[in-house]
Amino acid sequence: MQMKKYLRINPRDNVVVALESIPSGTVFEELGITVSQDVPAGHKCAISDIEAGGDVVKYGNPIGKATVFIKKGSWVHTHNVKTRLSGKIEYEYNPVNSILSGIEQRTNILPQTFLGYRRKNGTVGIRNEIWIIPTVGCVNHIAEEMAKEFSGHGTEEKFGPENIDAVVAMTHPYGCSQMGDDQENTALILADIAKHPNCGGVLFLSLGCENNNFEHMSRYLEDIDKERVRFLVCQNVDDEIAEGGRLLNELIAAASEDRRVPVPVSELTVGLKCGGSDGFSGITANPLVGRFSDIITSLGGSSILTEVPEMFGAEQLLMNRAKDEEVFNKTVDLINGFKEYYERHDQVIYENPSPGNKQGGITTLEDKSLGCVQKSGSSTVIDVLKYGERVKNKGLNLLEGPGNDMVAVTALAAAGAQVILFTTGRGTPLSSPVPTVKISSNSQLAAKKAGWIDFDAGRAVSTDTGLDELGEELYRYVIDVASGKHVKSEIAGYHSMTIFKQGVTL
Repeated sequence: MQMKKYLRINPRDNVVVALESIPSGTVFEELGITVSQDVPAGHKCAISDIEAGGDVVKYGNPIGKATVFIKKGSWVHTHNVKTRLSGKIEYEYNPVNSILSGIEQRTNILPQTFLGYRRKNGTVGIRNEIWIIPTVGCVNHIAEEMAKEFSGHGTEEKFGPENIDAVVAMTHPYGCSQMGDDQENTALILADIAKHPNCGGVLFLSLGCENNNFEHMSRYLEDIDKERVRFLVCQNVDDEIAEGGRLLNELIAAASEDRRVPVPVSELTVGLKCGGSDGFSGITANPLVGRFSDIITSLGGSSILTEVPEMFGAEQLLMNRAKDEEVFNKTVDLINGFKEYYERHDQVIYENPSPGNKQGGITTLEDKSLGCVQKSGSSTVIDVLKYGERVKNKGLNLLEGPGNDMVAVTALAAAGAQVILFTTGRGTPLSSPVPTVKISSNSQLAAKKAGWIDFDAGRAVSTDTGLDELGEELYRYVIDVASGKHVKSEIAGYHSMTIFKQGVTL
């Protein structure tokens, strides 16, 4: 099939996106333009004259203003476009109905259950892992050494006893020399992770002299399953490795009694994140994940969208989908709160996109944000969560968190996501505390980085496969992952956790 060389996303757009590199001199008679400059794949080309100061429109919305006159056929990017955004603004609630056209007919033929671990408190995990969680970064290497004793990295084989997926050290650099809310954030996130249903047992590892000691942590752990948690103070024992091994074997023995059972997909919570985006992210991978989010929420499950700074410029679209004025006001507070965070630190609110984003074809923050929020699909925003808060209501949730990939995926896991869908146009070996499905925005990346990428969304433009069809394929893949299929980062043995640092270090 002859594929088009460009895509006009919305009829209102005055630019098109190059689906492959378009050399100068290329004529598109149907657009009435001759391309006057080389346009790299993923970048934009003007299809009408744009006056200096005029809006550059993509996704049907302005993504910036022309800094000079842009003649049709010209390459449109950072050299001739700047953001329209500046400071905090006033918002109005203009509710729109969720548009989930024909989704019920499509979801009827999709799997309605997965094989998960039903925990004693009623929550459901998709992995049965033993996690070693340091209360302070000083004992990170000890935690890693303990995990190595039980390691099966590099294969798809499960570790040791049946039904134990892995023993993992969830290391981080914090837990001491912190004060106030910063220290409480560390304790809160570590407790959230320890109570995660993917964790069949947890060994808390302390040095013994840190601020974030077991006594401090205890009030965050009142509702944890006491049978599945152990504590070890390294300063109090002669051989911490041997003692840790003994405690881990106790946890493994208890967790290995658990079995996978059929669970309705309404028990699934999926985190939505993008990183290393390119010009294809907003037309392939992100809208594909949006299709998935609509499917899972329509079946009674939950999805979580974070990276608040990458909502700037597209936030009104999310606000208009709030289920009521209370959720609208919480969304306004979410956006303005993050802008105030930037201002408190004397930073520019709209210092985005990153160099890699720009190289991939993203020009302004509006360009990035309008592509980013497509991961949320079309469903209603049910709730807005503060950092460290866990999902309470089924459906699409917004979560306070930065754009930083490592911090954001950890925040998603702490909020209760059992699996994360991570879209990328540049590629990343990123991992998180939970299985992280890497979805490429272009097929070239999927082929080049086969050891990183789990799902190729680039087929939406490199083949004649539509986003609806790919969305159903992605849904089936996620059900397989939820039922035990390992993703690439798990096969490599990668797990990581990064806490949002917010205060003074002593």
